[in-house]
Amino acid sequence: MKKITKKLMTLSTAIALAGAVSAANAETLKIGLAGPATGPVAQYGDMQKIGVMAAIEDINKAGGINGMQLEGVIYDDACDPKQAVAVANKIVNDGIQHVVGHLCSSSTEPATDIYEEEGVLMITAASTSPSITEKGLQLVFRTIGLDSLQGTLAADYIINKEKPARIAVVHDKQQYGEGLATTVKGQLEAAGMKPAMFEGVTPGDKDFSALIAKLKKNNIDFVYYGGYHPELGLILRQSKEKGFGAQFMGPEGIVNADLAKIAGEASEGVLATAPKSFDQNPVNQARVDAIKAKGEDPTGPFVFTAYAAVQVMADSIKATGETDPFKLADHIRETSFDTSIGKVKYDAKGDLTESTFLVYELHKDGSKTPAK
Repeated sequence: MKKITKKLMTLSTAIALAGAVSAANAETLKIGLAGPATGPVAQYGDMQKIGVMAAIEDINKAGGINGMQLEGVIYDDACDPKQAVAVANKIVNDGIQHVVGHLCSSSTEPATDIYEEEGVLMITAASTSPSITEKGLQLVFRTIGLDSLQGTLAADYIINKEKPARIAVVHDKQQYGEGLATTVKGQLEAAGMKPAMFEGVTPGDKDFSALIAKLKKNNIDFVYYGGYHPELGLILRQSKEKGFGAQFMGPEGIVNADLAKIAGEASEGVLATAPKSFDQNPVNQARVDAIKAKGEDPTGPFVFTAYAAVQVMADSIKATGETDPFKLADHIRETSFDTSIGKVKYDAKGDLTESTFLVYELHKDGSKTPAK
């Protein structure tokens, strides 16, 4: 489908929406929320949902946008690329033109092609793989930084703070984890710190004794892990059981209270890069209190990046008086936004011009504190 055709279609949709508003004096604008509601990393989907729903509730309480109330519609892709394609097609078939998600980079990548072809605006609050925005897509944005930034921060910390004698870089063979691991490996090598091991594990595996034996044999004293918390939690627990005591580090994909539930004592002191703790910003205090009042956790790394994604969409609709994804995308690229994660401004690719990752120390009670 040519872009001009898509623009005509989205324009006609906007006209239809405007007519409905005139007739009923109110309209609901649906925002699709795409991510894992089930599966091993559903906890990250919960973080995204908490942020999106909190933003929608706050906007609706304040009167909505241009006479419209927002409604979040949840779609479960289980962090599976094939299911993500099915979800993206369903979103298109359901007539939804604005999406927050997907979450896992490997799911976001194929979904973006469908959204671009069918005229759907997408802002991911969690996918960090640079390749997602390197394809020159018009309708794809994010409210989180790139693996290239996060990986560089991790490598710098390893080189300048940890200074290990022998390092291993391990990943889960997926786009997100392997991409980060490759970035860290490259940065270490450029600094003259060549990893003694570069290994992949299979998501869903339960027994990591062979990996741990190899780490011990190679006298590894530092392990960087690219991937998510379920596998790392088991690696940490089994490492402690087998007397392997290296320092571990990972990305925001391990920053989850369930890491401590899986690894127990072995999770204490694990290092992780993650977005700044926006729940600690006084600007977000009322939002944090409202989330806590519902019995939900505002501290997850994707809560406020998801909140900000809704803000960017909502502010653009309010400013332009449009719901057309192409017109909104043009506005987003030309404008800066005050959001729950601070000032947001985009480059031509749809990436943030500034973003913040910090190094944290994780604890066995599921909390995190800035690393020294």
